[in-house]
Amino acid sequence: MIKKISRAILVLLFVFIGCETIRAHPRLDSLLNKLSSTKADSGRAMAYVRLADYYSYIRADSTVFYAKKAIDLSDSLNFTYGKFWGNRAILFVYNSIGDYPKAMEWAIKDLRLAEKMRYRPEMLMVANHLIGLIDFEMEYYSDAIQRFHTSMELQQGEHILLDDAFGPYTQIAVLFLKLNQLDSALYYAKKGVDMIGEYTNLLRPYFLALDVMGNVYAASGQYDLAKEFYQSALVECDKANNLYVKARIFRDMARLAGKTGHPELLLFYAHASLDICKQYNFGNYSLDVSKMLIDFYQKAREPDSALKYMQVMLTAKDTIFNQARSQQLLLLGFDEKQRQQAIEAAKKDYQNQVRFYGMVSVLAVLLLLAGIQYRNNLQRRKTNELLNTQKANLESTLSELKSTQKQLIQSEKMASLGELTAGIAHEIQNPLNFVNNFSEVNEELIDEMKEAMQKGNISEATQLANDIRENETKINHHGKRADAIVKNMLEHSRSGTSQKEHTELNPLVDEYLRMAYHGYRAKDKTFNISIHTLYDESIGKVNVIGQDIGRVLLNLCNNAFYAVSEKKKRMDSTVGGLADTSLFEPSIWVTTAKVGDKIEIRIRDNGIGIAHDIMDKIMQPFFTTRPTGEGTGLGLSLSYDIIKSHNGTLKIDSEERSYAEFVIELPVK
Repeated sequence: MIKKISRAILVLLFVFIGCETIRAHPRLDSLLNKLSSTKADSGRAMAYVRLADYYSYIRADSTVFYAKKAIDLSDSLNFTYGKFWGNRAILFVYNSIGDYPKAMEWAIKDLRLAEKMRYRPEMLMVANHLIGLIDFEMEYYSDAIQRFHTSMELQQGEHILLDDAFGPYTQIAVLFLKLNQLDSALYYAKKGVDMIGEYTNLLRPYFLALDVMGNVYAASGQYDLAKEFYQSALVECDKANNLYVKARIFRDMARLAGKTGHPELLLFYAHASLDICKQYNFGNYSLDVSKMLIDFYQKAREPDSALKYMQVMLTAKDTIFNQARSQQLLLLGFDEKQRQQAIEAAKKDYQNQVRFYGMVSVLAVLLLLAGIQYRNNLQRRKTNELLNTQKANLESTLSELKSTQKQLIQSEKMASLGELTAGIAHEIQNPLNFVNNFSEVNEELIDEMKEAMQKGNISEATQLANDIRENETKINHHGKRADAIVKNMLEHSRSGTSQKEHTELNPLVDEYLRMAYHGYRAKDKTFNISIHTLYDESIGKVNVIGQDIGRVLLNLCNNAFYAVSEKKKRMDSTVGGLADTSLFEPSIWVTTAKVGDKIEIRIRDNGIGIAHDIMDKIMQPFFTTRPTGEGTGLGLSLSYDIIKSHNGTLKIDSEERSYAEFVIELPVK
């Protein structure tokens, strides 16, 4: 039966794969035409960069050839932007052969170039993404996560419309998938895929983001959704003619077919991937697929077929080794030329420095002689001026001290409002960006509609009017969203009323969790934490004073953030490096659930915990374990009183140096 399936698969492969490989792809023709027609030097450098990018993972020699052209031309023109992208192509070649230290060296070169061009924040975004990518390959997961978050913050803060903008979201999803943290993987994978729709004006295909989304759904057992994303990824791959990633997608679809019990599809997609790998010497994916087929035929008790693919696997290993060796030799020659150029540049710099310091020395002697004479003439006058200046400075200092005292008092009054607005700023920026973007689109659509009406094309004008109407609906939606955020901020900042109202609990919890996180981030830019949420959708509305419950949630979340931040600081300062901070991932878990006639809100962290001997004291007013000046000791006491006024309870479960969990119980009625 298996042999019959195999023969059918081979026939289909001949038709399916054969048609793909003999067909010329227009993208390469377009890039070559662009290179031949470009006259401007900087434009020609970028044409070389695009060709190097096209050949990435397919032909290392072509990648290095065009990247070298781009780097040399950019150096001669002092064109930093072109050199940045040329370096990036070389980095990918080192990464593909597993030489991660050299890849990191080129990534750091790009970071230095990006820091010199801070007026182009997209370069800093890409540089941090590249360093995070190498950290991930070397299994420095904590460093990788921090770099990806830095890249994402730059993209969001600057609203960067760049081809690689989705990269850090997709890569951090792969990282969490590797760590089997499926919720986090799904969250970031969706973020990456969502950017496909948000940045529709970009030409770069998003097949990697779609493939990763398929892998996350496959790992989560949502096989139908996984299949849809794999198929979409294949369509995007064909547009870009990226056969390397196409082989990878076929491999992933074969794995999915194995999970869903479709042996005929497993064989079809496995052979599809293997055929591309053989044609283009993609040893890594050939190795994966041959292992899959060996396992398949061993289970089917067909030893001859299993032996056949055992030979394919050995051939793939030889291919990987030979490619890595040849690429290393290719890159050694390139590095040697770079080194010689650096030596020549250093010689010229040294000669220039010798001449410069000689001139400076002569000038210094002349200035010294003139200075001595001039100093004698001015000494007496300076003495008198100094006394007058000191008197004026003392009077000015006294005035400044009084002014500073008033400013400190005012700053203390504004501190709490400042913490709140810092958390709100990020929330309100997103809907405002949407409103601006849709407004700009509508201006273009209105112009197009006018042209259509002038031409008498009523159907097209009607369609454009419908598009405008749809965009106006979106503008209205995001405007209301921003309005709601502002109203919530005002409700929180005012003294509040004592009236209970039917309030959607889950959105309230989520809103104050995000507000607390962004407020804490505003105080400590280095702070990072994994947030895990699980909300019971059956809870619905609860009769509470929303702003009071919000104050409790803000206090408990801030305590959790402080606990994990303090634990990480203590681990970092451990004498002798006894603590392995790479194994510690600051995390918070926030859940809601309906349990009988009560509603539970749980807030758990993996921070420093609470010592057993102070468990009975932490609810007392003015009791705090924080250093002097960092806590008032009123937060938990006020939270306890608020929950009690709602006929609820506030419970604590903790283990020192391990975790702390606060449980809020509220009555359903």
